[in-house]
Amino acid sequence: MSAPLSTLLGALLSGSLSGLLSGCASLPPTRSVEVNGQRTAFVQAGGSPPVAVFQAGLGDGKAVWAGVIEQVTPGLAVFAHDRPGYGDSSAEPAGPRDPCTLARELHATLQAAGVKPPFLLVGHSIGGLYQLAFAHLYPQEVAGLLLVDPTHPDHWARMQREAPAAARLATGLRATVFSRTMRAEFDAQAQPACIAELQALPPLAVPARLLVRSDFSLAERGDFEALVRQLELAWAAWVPGISRRQVAGAGHYIQKDQPGVVAEELQALARAARKAEATPR
Repeated sequence: MSAPLSTLLGALLSGSLSGLLSGCASLPPTRSVEVNGQRTAFVQAGGSPPVAVFQAGLGDGKAVWAGVIEQVTPGLAVFAHDRPGYGDSSAEPAGPRDPCTLARELHATLQAAGVKPPFLLVGHSIGGLYQLAFAHLYPQEVAGLLLVDPTHPDHWARMQREAPAAARLATGLRATVFSRTMRAEFDAQAQPACIAELQALPPLAVPARLLVRSDFSLAERGDFEALVRQLELAWAAWVPGISRRQVAGAGHYIQKDQPGVVAEELQALARAARKAEATPR
C-alpha cells in the first residue's frame, strides 16, 4: 500500500493526497484510450527502447513520476498512466482490482496505445506488486524490473500480525480517507487466487533492482520498520537475483525524494537490456 503511515496521515491533515504529489517537473501531454469500457489517461514520450512503463502506488497517478521521467527522456522511451479511478482516467473502475487484473489492464492499455515491448517495468508501493504480476503474466515482453519501495505480497497479512498498531492506523485511514477505488485496491492487494496464479508460474528470469527507503518517520518506527526491513529481504524469493539498494535521504516516495537515483537505476537497467538484445544467441 502506498505511504501506509505518516505520509497518508499527512494527507489526512492536509485534506488531499494529490497535494503530496505536486511538483515542479512537468509531464508530456496527456492522451487517452478506452479499455474494457474505461477511459485510461496516459503520457508517452519517445526515445530508445526498451520502454519504461511506470505504475504508481495507492491513490497516485502518473504525476508522481514526473521528476524521474524528466531525467530519463528523451534518451529512453517512457509510458505512464492513471489507473481508472485516478487522475484524468474514468472516475470509477469496473470489476476486480487485484494485482493480476490490474496487470492485465495495463497490458491491454499498452496494446491499445500502440506501445510495443520490450518493457522495463517500474512500480512504486502497491504499483510494485502490480508490476510483479505483469512480469509473471507476460515474461516474454519484460526486459527488466525496477521496484521502488514496493508492497510485498505478504505485506498486509504480516502487518496485521507483527505490527498491529500500524495495521489499526491503516484500517482507520481506509475507513476515513481512502476513495472507493483506493479501498478496492487495498482490499484486493493479496487476493488469494491471484497470488496462487503467480506462484504457479515459472520464476522470473529478468534483471531486477529493488530500491528501498532509508528514512522512517517517528510514527513508522518500531514494529512497522522492522517488518518493512524483513520484507525487503523476502523479495529474493519472488524475484531471484534481485539487487537491493537503500537510498539515502529518501522516505517511502523515493521517486520524489531522490528522482535522480531512480533515473540512474532505470538507465542502468536499460543499458543492460540493450546489451542483452545485441548479444548473439
